Amino acid sequence: MATCTDTQTEPVGFNIDAIELTPPPDSSATSIQHKLGVSDPESVRAEVIPPLTAVNALQKWNYPLINMWRVFACFWSFLVMGMNDGSYGLEKYYDLNYTIVSLVFLSPFAGYTLAAILNNTVHVKFGQRGVAVVAPACHLISFIVLAAHPPYPALVVIFILVGFGNGLIDAAWCAWIGNMANANEVSGFLQACYSLGATVSPLMATAMFTKGGLPWYTFYYLMIGTSSIELVTSSITFWKQTGAIYKFENPTDSNGDSGRTREAIKNKVTWIFAAFIFGYVGAEVSLGGWIVTFMAKVRSASSFTSGVTATGFWAGMTVGRIGLAFLTARLGEFRSVLLYLGVCLGLELIFWLVPSLVVSAVSVAFLGMFLGPLFPTAIIVVTKLLPRHLHVGSIGFGTALGGSGGAIFPFIVGAIAQAKGVKTLQPIILAILGVISGLWLLLPRAGKVQGDGPQELTANN
Repeated sequence: MATCTDTQTEPVGFNIDAIELTPPPDSSATSIQHKLGVSDPESVRAEVIPPLTAVNALQKWNYPLINMWRVFACFWSFLVMGMNDGSYGLEKYYDLNYTIVSLVFLSPFAGYTLAAILNNTVHVKFGQRGVAVVAPACHLISFIVLAAHPPYPALVVIFILVGFGNGLIDAAWCAWIGNMANANEVSGFLQACYSLGATVSPLMATAMFTKGGLPWYTFYYLMIGTSSIELVTSSITFWKQTGAIYKFENPTDSNGDSGRTREAIKNKVTWIFAAFIFGYVGAEVSLGGWIVTFMAKVRSASSFTSGVTATGFWAGMTVGRIGLAFLTARLGEFRSVLLYLGVCLGLELIFWLVPSLVVSAVSVAFLGMFLGPLFPTAIIVVTKLLPRHLHVGSIGFGTALGGSGGAIFPFIVGAIAQAKGVKTLQPIILAILGVISGLWLLLPRAGKVQGDGPQELTANN
């Protein structure tokens, strides 16, 4: 009789109970996603060590998609800044001499200085959102007061608030766009918007005053509208850019938030850049602010011709910042600036020494064209020479000194013009161009840096 033995076999791979299911180890990606919701971004960064082959992925003006609207908001802010700076011309209404009128150029320096001190604090605590709200609000409040045509001393005070808003915008948006792909081209368009504003505002103001018979302060009704648009567009597009996001994207080993500013000021590149911008903005604003008076008094031009000459200067700057940006990208920043400065020196000599109305008008238009790229190109060089977390502090400090140059030099020109005549404008501009050419030679050769994005170099490289 056959016996049947009951045997149990365990098919391989089917005994699920025999397999102990354990959760996978916490991956770095999962940890990051978890901590971004509940922890300080700095603690997340400390746990993630990128490979040696890692590179920074630069933002583009059109990627991510929100950048298109943010770049437009930045462009509009610079347009508003240019319209404001191109609208000075109050000596006739207030019946003031050159020296007193020059105080309008001098007062924004205090605002720029305050912006340089607070720039990093605003970024760290409030992010780009803080800049996008505070700076346009400063413009709007100032233009409302100016539209009320207060006594002249009140104008001098209110332009301090304008300078503070300009200082915040200059540092924030120049640093942000300077870190983008194709930074030369995008920065060129950004600065061209400033020049465009300075070009069209005198034309609009002149039409309102001469054709419409309106008082000067009605121009600021228009500025109230433009600054209102600035406040809305900037606030909406940058609303999500908080202080926590700024610190995550711009990490630093410095102790405390103010350490960024101290570290930037200790770097010699910051000082060379600041001195360069100080001289450049001084030359630009002195020419733009006094060229009408120079053409009328020295070249015996009519009011219309003098106004057209000033428009040609700012229009040339607009064209130069857009068109020459592509040449700058090909030649490199260092060599391009030396080339442009050399051309500017030659054009300034022609403007000064050739006593012809037509030659002066043409040369000053080309002078604006080749002066135009200097500012945005210097910004790009700073973003290549310094680590990213120093960009806002360095550029803010440089633009603050630039604001002082844009205030001090026109004031000096006005004071000298009161005593010696406005013909002294040209030798002052020529001397400034010579000095900033020497300053540029002191910078490391940033123009030779290759690669798609900003390089983190030090002043010793």
